[in-house]
Amino acid sequence: MLGFEVLANIDHKPNVFFCYGKLNPLEIRGFDYVILESKHFNASDIKKVKKLNGKVLAYISLGEVNSQSKYYNKLKDITLGRNENWDSYYLDLKSDSTVQVLFSEIDRILADGYDGLFLDNIDNFTTFGFQKDQKSEIVGFIERLKVKYPEHFILQNAGIELVADTHKFVDGMVVESVASDYTFSDNKYKLRDEKAYDDYIKKLNQLRRKYKFPIILVEYADSAELYNEILTRIGKTNFLYFIGTIDLQGYPEFAK
Repeated sequence: MLGFEVLANIDHKPNVFFCYGKLNPLEIRGFDYVILESKHFNASDIKKVKKLNGKVLAYISLGEVNSQSKYYNKLKDITLGRNENWDSYYLDLKSDSTVQVLFSEIDRILADGYDGLFLDNIDNFTTFGFQKDQKSEIVGFIERLKVKYPEHFILQNAGIELVADTHKFVDGMVVESVASDYTFSDNKYKLRDEKAYDDYIKKLNQLRRKYKFPIILVEYADSAELYNEILTRIGKTNFLYFIGTIDLQGYPEFAK
């Protein structure tokens, strides 16, 4: 992978690759899991990526819709408010129209040959999330999704609080910023406090043992130094992982 060659003191590359930008599909190779933004790839592209990797999953948010999304216009009049960090709008899963649009989009995406889906913004539906009053709706949506696509791999992003209810319907989980701690308020990349990190890893190990599904760590860095500090932490945990920049738009490259 070209994007990882600039890193110092890296003995191995990540086993997971996240990218929400457009790339040459033939340059994505050797990963256990690949998560892509479907608008940048057609069915032919996905076939190529699948030949070179393990599971290839398509990104979709169940909590928000970006203003640049092709289905934004179908939802813009029934959203609940704006997320200033990402120029996206909160979805109302209590609305039958919202659910219908999401399932139509999922049907279209999976028709291109993806092995499954990466479900983003699930933490929006937890205690401190914007849609905390829609817990039953998100759990019901994921259950319905698994019933409709039982053979597809469903990867849940965040929402640890909901795993007791969703674990029957998902095949794995992503947790962001476990070893690292990016903050939007000041756009700073840094390490998480060591005790907080240790507590977090302990909790994730408990979840992994209890539910027996893969947990993927997604960490954020802006330098080779921070990358290596993160890797020193998580390399001992045996979790699958990916380390990139916060926008996830391409191959992560870090200055030495």
